[in-house]
Amino acid sequence: MRKLLLPLAVGLAGLGAVSGVLAQEAATAVAQAASAAAPVPNKGDTAFLTICTALVILMVIPGLALFYGGLVRSKNMLSVLMQVFVVFALISVLWVVYGYSAAFTGGNPFIGTLDKLFLKGVTPESVAATFSKGVVLHELTFVSFQGAFAAITVALIVGAFAERIRFSAVLAFSVLWFTFAYLPVAHMVWYWDGPDAITSEETLAAVTAGAGWLWAKGALDFAGGTVVHINAAVAGLVGAFMVGKRVGYGRESMAPHSLTLTMVGASLLWVGWFGFNAGSNLEANGVAALAFVNTVVATAAATLSWIAGEALMKGKASMLGAASGAVAGLVAITPACGFVGVGGALVIGLLAGFVCLWGVNGLKRMLGADDSLDVFGVHGVGGILGALLTGVFASPDLGGTGICNYVSNQCGEWGGIGAQVWVQAQAVGTTILWSALVAVVAYKLVDLVIGLRVSEEEEREGLDISSHGETAYNR
Repeated sequence: MRKLLLPLAVGLAGLGAVSGVLAQEAATAVAQAASAAAPVPNKGDTAFLTICTALVILMVIPGLALFYGGLVRSKNMLSVLMQVFVVFALISVLWVVYGYSAAFTGGNPFIGTLDKLFLKGVTPESVAATFSKGVVLHELTFVSFQGAFAAITVALIVGAFAERIRFSAVLAFSVLWFTFAYLPVAHMVWYWDGPDAITSEETLAAVTAGAGWLWAKGALDFAGGTVVHINAAVAGLVGAFMVGKRVGYGRESMAPHSLTLTMVGASLLWVGWFGFNAGSNLEANGVAALAFVNTVVATAAATLSWIAGEALMKGKASMLGAASGAVAGLVAITPACGFVGVGGALVIGLLAGFVCLWGVNGLKRMLGADDSLDVFGVHGVGGILGALLTGVFASPDLGGTGICNYVSNQCGEWGGIGAQVWVQAQAVGTTILWSALVAVVAYKLVDLVIGLRVSEEEEREGLDISSHGETAYNR
């Protein structure tokens, strides 16, 4: 009996070993298949977006700082540089503490959650969606890119109340407006689960239900016409009214002290804007190339149309006009750059130069606000123009790309110019109303607690000395 049991036991043991090996091999094969199915970030896309992020930072420091700095009087040069520089640092910190989580997690149609507070759970292995199925990027790269967007948006505002606001008031306002205006608008316009989550009409409905309110409506904003420019410009205009006019405004000369620095700043903005616009595609492909060339064409066209209009009005074209026209073109093409053809970009740029020239002259006089560096006239008017014209020139019939249907995996669909312009108008109106409401409350709170404005004596002395105890230039 023992002789019979021994072979049987050996056989069972062998069978168990073989089964174990087969099970392990099967588990390994399943794991390998799952690993192969999971998309991996492309090194080229990672390098592309990393460089684009650096270009956006270049736009702020030194680009925007020098552009604004050259436009103020010499006694306030350092104060503007300081405001832009420190606002960039402040928002960069707030972005990783809670900003990214509030803007780019699913919560409700108007704001995200704090699930990623202090970037909780975001590791070097984490991935974020792009606009193509099966293509992802490192989430940390996306965090950095979007953080630079948030920082430049808040920094844009300081140009509207330059030369008379308290430095502490700028920082306090920046925290409040960033938290309650920028983050909700960014979430409403840009948040969704990504194309890989859409496989059928049912999943499309689920993604739409969980997306930002304006994204779900179909609003198109490739790189920040609503989120960045209109949002910041409205806050700046409100600030110009609530802080009040500069001492001597309309009676004393307040000419820019260094158009050389303004030209350098504008040039840095133009170069950095390629990262802003092309980088918003999140991938190094043909759409990024389209956004890049559109940024060249629209900006060049706006520069020419602005100085042409200036020459017709005043008899001479100016360096300030050329720089302002370039920024107007950059602003106007921002929401449209990845959606319109080159012909559409050319028209948008030409119109932006003329319309924004009116914005900083006729409209500014109508409003009666001392918007020191024409933030609303350029960023507000240009952003509104670009956002609305996106709904026109994104049409495939006019050379645009149309929109993508991720259920059928086909791009180029279009619901009609009228319908899309109406959606764009809703996005513009929502941004204007929400930014203005938050700005009014934020300025009022800061005024009650800190005080918005320096004294007349400090203003006449110049904010460089009175607020910072140093000067931009030694005489």
